[in-house]
Amino acid sequence: MSGNGMRLSALAAFGVTALGVAGSGVAAHAQSMDQLYREAKAEKEVVLYSGGPVAPYEARAKRFKARYPGIEVKISGGFSNVLDSRINRQIKAGKMEVDLAILQTVHDYVDWAAQGRLMKFQPEGADKIDARFRDPDGMTTVASVILLSYAYNTNLVKPADVPKSALDFLKPEFKGKMITAYPSDDDATMFVFYDIVKTHGWDYMTKYMANKPTFIQGHLSVLRAIADGKKAVTFDSTSSTTGRLKKARKPIEFAFPATEKMPVFFVTGAIFKGAPHPNAAKLFFSFLMSKDEQSKVGTFSARTDVPPPPGLKPLADYNIDAGYKAFVSDPAATEAMRKRFESYTGPVRNKGGVR
Repeated sequence: MSGNGMRLSALAAFGVTALGVAGSGVAAHAQSMDQLYREAKAEKEVVLYSGGPVAPYEARAKRFKARYPGIEVKISGGFSNVLDSRINRQIKAGKMEVDLAILQTVHDYVDWAAQGRLMKFQPEGADKIDARFRDPDGMTTVASVILLSYAYNTNLVKPADVPKSALDFLKPEFKGKMITAYPSDDDATMFVFYDIVKTHGWDYMTKYMANKPTFIQGHLSVLRAIADGKKAVTFDSTSSTTGRLKKARKPIEFAFPATEKMPVFFVTGAIFKGAPHPNAAKLFFSFLMSKDEQSKVGTFSARTDVPPPPGLKPLADYNIDAGYKAFVSDPAATEAMRKRFESYTGPVRNKGGVR
């Protein structure tokens, strides 16, 4: 997540609507997939910036190319709060290299929409997007919804010791065995920590730090550490990555608090004005958001007609905190909280990108 908070105009520029996508948004995807394919083939490629690891998007690109041969998919993955800087440099230079960005930094899309930098486009099936996640201006689409739960290594944690509360992470048996992303570096993780201190007070942080947790950049690294047995537990598990590691038969499992809320955040996608391959971007984004493809991604879809990931219940069945957008809507408050968490964890140690 980016170090900047979402702008105060967020709810207006990127708000929730119960009425669905505006009529202009529907018109923006009036082209059929066949027509898009004919036009995309002439462009020959699409350039995607994806927040997080590249591998899942490479798998999706492989399926795309099998269905739509003749179009290459070039993917740059990494931290969203690094990729957004690359995009902003391209905008400033007036020469876009990227066509489509799917990032975790929600506030960036608010800024880009306000600056007139985004193309008005909604993929086919946009009318199936949950109303809580729709963009009334038709410029962005929620590509996936991420539940932030607990996770543990099944070889290292006995069933009786599986955490059921944030307070369980203060137990001596977990000393030196806990890991999260840096809350000062990742806004989703900061949302997790915020919910915990809101419930248990800031004294929780003093006790948590006394139990010797490890901090690292990115949820992928957090959950790989759990799956590889380097660490035992985390309250900073993303449903997407944990689900992929479980599918790969790694010794990692979800755990859920008995009474405390679990935050959710979402990943957003949009095509840029001035994109060098706009039709290929429309075709690829429509493919990614199709019901069939959304059913394969291993996380919660924003589409209401796609079931939850295997082994998980629908989001409506969990006690979730869906206030992430509001949480990052006050830049001054977010920055103050970031500095306060950093006073506990120390500065971020950047070790580069993710794959």
